[in-house]
Formats: sequence, C-alpha cells, structure tokens
Amino acid sequence: MKRETKLISVNVGLPRIVMNNGDPVATGIFKEPVAGRVILRKLNLDGDRQADLSVHGGPSKAVYVYPSEHYDYWEQELPGMKLPWGMFGENFTTTGLFESELNIGDKFRVGSSLVMVTEPRMPCYKLGIKFGHLDIVKRFLASERTGFYCAVLQEGEVGTGDRIELIEEDRHRVKVSDITRLYIREKDNAELLRRLFVVEALPDNWKNYFQHRLEKLNALPQEG
Repeated sequence: MKRETKLISVNVGLPRIVMNNGDPVATGIFKEPVAGRVILRKLNLDGDRQADLSVHGGPSKAVYVYPSEHYDYWEQELPGMKLPWGMFGENFTTTGLFESELNIGDKFRVGSSLVMVTEPRMPCYKLGIKFGHLDIVKRFLASERTGFYCAVLQEGEVGTGDRIELIEEDRHRVKVSDITRLYIREKDNAELLRRLFVVEALPDNWKNYFQHRLEKLNALPQEG
C-alpha cells in the first residue's frame, strides 16, 4: 500500500453492566485508549474481554479494527457528540486502511504480531446503548463503514504508532466491503456469492448464511 498505514490508538475494556430499558445488560463495547505496549493474544488484547461470547469474540474476532477516517463522517452525522478513539468498540483505531480495499484473508504485521482480516463487523443493539441513539445500528450498517475483524496468527506486542505492514494479499480478492454489500443491498449477486466460498479466511457462519442465499437464488424460476 502506498499510503501510510499505522495504528493510532489501542483500545481495551472489560465487560460492565449497563441499563437498557430498565434491564441490566453486560457489554464489553466500552473501550478506552491505553498507553504503552499491549500483548495481543489469540483471543484478545490483554485487558480486553467480550461479554457475550456466543456472538462476540472467538479466534476469528480476536481484534476489531476501525478506520479513523470514518470518524469524520460520524462527526457530521452526530453533531455535538463526543467521539473519542474507541467509541465504536474497536480495539485498533487505524489510518490508511479501508474496507473497500482490504481483502478477506489479507495478512498484516502490527508491532510484533501477525493478523489476518476475517470479516466485517455486524453491529448489535449494544451499539445503540453506547451511543444513546436507537437508530444507530441501522445507520451504521447502511453507511457500510463497518470496520473489520482480524484473527491473530502470531501473538505479539502492539502499541500506538506501530506501522501496519501488508505481508500477504489474499489471491481471491474478495473485499471486506463485498461481504457487507452482499448482506445489505446486493442479495441477488450470484457471481459474487459463488466467489466467496473459496476464501479460506471467511468464517463458516458467513459461508453457511450465503450458501442458503445462493440455494434460494438457484431455486427461483429462470427467465426466458
């Protein structure tokens, strides 16, 4: 990549209990920047945890990355709201990385760790709790500024200011944004649906979801 790509904030947080419509909810979405170097392990950063492991966390979602460039968009969309790094629940706030350019399966060196892009982030209702806006989940998804998850291939230390170096580009060229587009607005794109099944890095739950979508398309009567 020609532009500078680097880590501008490392954000961690432990689960906490918050109230939602009078009910207690456990969430790990509240992240804050940390100084110094942090160990990135196979499942998360030191000092960071997910609350609901049935939908968050796991090897394919060890670290959540969000481009700092998207903050400009949200400052326009949410005037007057403070948006510190980590506001979207991301572990890494970055510069120079975009969902429309990154392939599922791309591998990067960050500090002394090695990570691999796995999938876009699909927001849940807890993002709405964090922002205090009931419609933020819908707006977040519609914006296609989702950020993305990475698996940790090699544990290591990371810290603010680290360069993010592309080590290997996935040969299948299925972008992070391709997955989001298929999910949101290109549900009948059979050609793209077929391409993603050979992408080894894409988690099985996505492949299973899109397999059902493709089967429905194939079952539709053909024109002509």
